[in-house]
Amino acid sequence: MRKLTVGTRGSGLALTQTNHIVERLRHVHIGIRVEVRIIKTKGDKILDVPLAKIGDKGLFVKELEQALLAREVDFVVHSMKDVPTEMPDGLCIAAVPEREDPSDALISNGLRLADLPTGARVGSSSLRRCAQLHNHRADLEICDIRGNLDTRLRKLDEGEYDAIVLACAGLNRMGWADRITEKLPPEICLPAVGQGALAIQARSDDADTLALLRVLDHPETHTAIRAERALMKSLEGGCQVPIGALARIEDGMLVLEGVVASLDGANVVRGRVVGPPDQPEELGAELAQVLLSAGADRILDDLRHA
Repeated sequence: MRKLTVGTRGSGLALTQTNHIVERLRHVHIGIRVEVRIIKTKGDKILDVPLAKIGDKGLFVKELEQALLAREVDFVVHSMKDVPTEMPDGLCIAAVPEREDPSDALISNGLRLADLPTGARVGSSSLRRCAQLHNHRADLEICDIRGNLDTRLRKLDEGEYDAIVLACAGLNRMGWADRITEKLPPEICLPAVGQGALAIQARSDDADTLALLRVLDHPETHTAIRAERALMKSLEGGCQVPIGALARIEDGMLVLEGVVASLDGANVVRGRVVGPPDQPEELGAELAQVLLSAGADRILDDLRHA
């Protein structure tokens, strides 16, 4: 049986996610050998600057992709929300496993979002979360927070923040679901494009590896992700633009919701479209036009010229 090398970031969550994929591969392909190689990305190295100020697409994936193209590893595992919509030549998404809970989670000392006092300090590194939280509760002080999940939880426990907002998926995968005070509904905080899903990336000409990875693909999740990423691409957005999206299949139809918000949360445009699940890219492009026509074009233009 062939030996594979997988590249991953060095954070606790990234390693946990990658080890989960490795175990699934070993379970499906009896006797396969998989070596894990840790590769630090630019986003891992710069921890004292807000993500929005770094302003680099592929902040957590570029070095992994370079290792793939250099044939130093056979495949890599990303959090899907970190993967830019433009794929480098020679690479492809080989599989998208079944999605974890895509919701955002509020973690506090027991107070739900509605019960936080005026002026409460809420930590988040995501412009998308900050904008939607500001829209829902303009009286909160939304503060930047960086670091791994355990670092952010420790800062909360030490009293630097009254609450923090993280992805449910990461907390669930780390076994820390008991820290969740409240899952934020999509009407308050629509998740990031691809949140809760993993992207297994490989070289598009490596047929043997692609065949081994294909068994990990979850078609329903992959379809939803394609719709969300098509929306993002049509809006020409990225991780550091306040854009949220969530797609799911209901009663045999693909439902896609999206939001574009100004940084201060004062202007928020939401939309929803429904279509056949075999046309996810078309549905994403359709919702983009709905949002742009409703005022998202002005929000995005202001962001680009800020």
